[in-house]
Amino acid sequence: MTPDIRMTANGILCQVNGNKVYLDPKNADSSAVNFVSHAHSDHLPTKNSGTILSSVETCKIANLRGVKMKNHVSHIDNFSLIDSGHILGSRGLLFNDIFYTGDICTRNRGFLKAAIIPKCKTLITECTFGLPEFIFPKLEKIEKQVNELISELYGKGVPIILLGYQLGKAQTITQLFGHWGPLYFHDSIKEMNTLHQEFGVSLNHGIGHTEAEKNGLLSKKPWVMVAPIMSEKNQFLKDMKLKYGAVTVGFSGWAHSPRFAFGRRADYSITMSDHCDFNELVEMVKQSGAEQIYTIHGFVDEFAQHLRQMGFNAQPLRKNLVISHLV
Repeated sequence: MTPDIRMTANGILCQVNGNKVYLDPKNADSSAVNFVSHAHSDHLPTKNSGTILSSVETCKIANLRGVKMKNHVSHIDNFSLIDSGHILGSRGLLFNDIFYTGDICTRNRGFLKAAIIPKCKTLITECTFGLPEFIFPKLEKIEKQVNELISELYGKGVPIILLGYQLGKAQTITQLFGHWGPLYFHDSIKEMNTLHQEFGVSLNHGIGHTEAEKNGLLSKKPWVMVAPIMSEKNQFLKDMKLKYGAVTVGFSGWAHSPRFAFGRRADYSITMSDHCDFNELVEMVKQSGAEQIYTIHGFVDEFAQHLRQMGFNAQPLRKNLVISHLV
């Protein structure tokens, strides 16, 4: 059969073999299978009127974040959910020889294992870091760098706030650096960590920042706290710096490039990402064996052009562009 694949105002629409499939739609469509790859807010539907296919973890995390997935299922015949290695519960979708990666990472990172790459004829891939300048350091190097930094600051009695996305990076940071103590969490991260622990993820326990401050614990320095990535102008960070002299360490893939200042908003910036870097994206494309590649999310033009130079049939998937081909 010849599928139609198009980028619509509601997300990626695939129509093949009588199936209508939306990939990470803004609104769940009652006439389609609606696949939600993971529970980051930019991938969650704002309205639910159709069957939503996702992992159980994604459904429960979405619920914690205020998004109720009505008509949720974790299995539909002929649709395979593939671990994408991005965050807890993140999945890619394989159906009709089409593989949609969602957000993907092919590196082991603590409790998060490298993505599985299935063979397919058509690959729809994110390319958030689809430029050759984005080559990320190995996890062992990051651990060494950060542990040495914390040790140095502890020796001076300085408390440290480790900043990462509330869902995903914050849990990785907790697992990698939670052996330092006393250990505190921004309340929102403590709540998210608790849900991860319910799914069997091994994370050290700590006290939420509201309770710690109420009981005067933050005055007993040094300490480590894990908090969401935020601007230095945020009142929470301003208070932590003014009251306790805290130093911030931010974790972001964007910290790698001098061209993207928003990746270096902390006192110290560490290059660490929940996505593939450039080389890993290229290797993932090779492993898939795909005859046709569509790029979405990120440097779509640049990455597609690089793939074409390597001999791949690749192009960005854009709104109003309808793609039909044999699979």
